[in-house]
Amino acid sequence: MTDSIMSKAATMEIPINSNGDTGTLPEDDSLEQDLQQVMVSGPNLNETSIVSGGYGGTAEGIIPTSSIKGSNMHHSSSSSSMTADEASRGVAVEKLETVKKWGLNTYKCTKQMISERFGRGSRTVDLELEAQIEVLRDTKRKYENVLRLARALTNHFYNMVQTQHALGDTFADLSQKSPELRDEFGYNAETQKLLCKNGETLLGAVNFFVSSINTLVNKTMEDTLMTIKMYENARLEFDAYRSDLEELSLGPRDAVAMARIDAAQQQYQFQKDKYERLRSDVIIKLKFLEENKVKVMHKQLLLFHNAISAYFAGNQQQLEQTLKQFNIKLRPPGADKPSWLEEQ
Repeated sequence: MTDSIMSKAATMEIPINSNGDTGTLPEDDSLEQDLQQVMVSGPNLNETSIVSGGYGGTAEGIIPTSSIKGSNMHHSSSSSSMTADEASRGVAVEKLETVKKWGLNTYKCTKQMISERFGRGSRTVDLELEAQIEVLRDTKRKYENVLRLARALTNHFYNMVQTQHALGDTFADLSQKSPELRDEFGYNAETQKLLCKNGETLLGAVNFFVSSINTLVNKTMEDTLMTIKMYENARLEFDAYRSDLEELSLGPRDAVAMARIDAAQQQYQFQKDKYERLRSDVIIKLKFLEENKVKVMHKQLLLFHNAISAYFAGNQQQLEQTLKQFNIKLRPPGADKPSWLEEQ
C-alpha cells in the first residue's frame, strides 16, 4: 500500500499560477484515506531516516529524524550550519589568498636571487652601509673568539683554585699528624688557602667579564644582525619587484597590461618604503651598537687588566678594591645551590 501511495504522490502535478504560488490541489479522498492509514499503521518516524536524495535514492546523506524535534529547531540548526559554512569558507578563501601571495613573492625573490648570482640581474647597493655590516660581522667573529678563550681560562683557573683548596686541606691535615714538619706544612697550608681566596676573588672578576662579553656578542650584536637580515630580505624583495615593474614597462600598453603595471607600481612602492625603513633602522642600530660596544669594552678591559695584575702581584687589597670599583659581589660558598625554599 505504501508503494502505491508514494507512486501516486510522486506523479501528482502541482499547478503553479503566474505569481509563483501553488494552486489548490484537487481533493482525492482515496489518497487522504491511504495517507491516514499509513500514519496510523506505519513505522515510528522517530526511528526512521530521511533520505536526502529522494525516494529510492542512495544511502548517502541520511539524516536521523530522531534529531529533529520541530520545525523551529530545524530552521535554527540550518541557519547556524549555513553561518558556520560561510565562516569556514571565508577562512579558506583568506588562507588561499595568503598562500597565493606568498608563492608569488617567493617566486619573484628566487628569480631575482638567481639572476644576481649569475650576473644577469641588477641589485641595489649601498657601499657604505654594506662595509659597516661586514665590519660588524668580522667584529662579532673576533669577539666570539675572545669569549671562547675567556671561558676556557675561567674553567682552567677554576680547576686550579679547587686543586689549591684541596692541597691546602691536605697540608693542614699533615701538619697535625707530622710533629717534626708541623711548621713547614702549616705555612704551606696557609699559603695555599690565601691563594685559593685570591683565586676565588679573581674568578668573580673574570666571570663578570665573560658574562658582559656574552651579552654584548649574543644579544646586542645578534639583535642588530637580525635587523640586518630583515633589511637584506627587504632589499631582495625590493629589487625583485623593481625588476618586475621594469619588465612590464617594456611590454605592450593595452588595458590589461596597464592594469598589471599599476598593480606592480603599487607593490614596488610598498617594497621601496619597507626597504628604506629597514635601512634606516640598520643605520641607527649600527650607530648605537658601536657606542655601546666601546663603552662596555672600555669598562670590561679595565676590569680584566686590574684584576689579573693585582692577583699575580699578590696584592689582595688591590684585587678586592678592583671588585668594589666595578660593583662586583662575590657569591658565598654554596650559593650556586638553590635553597630548600627555591626547590619547592
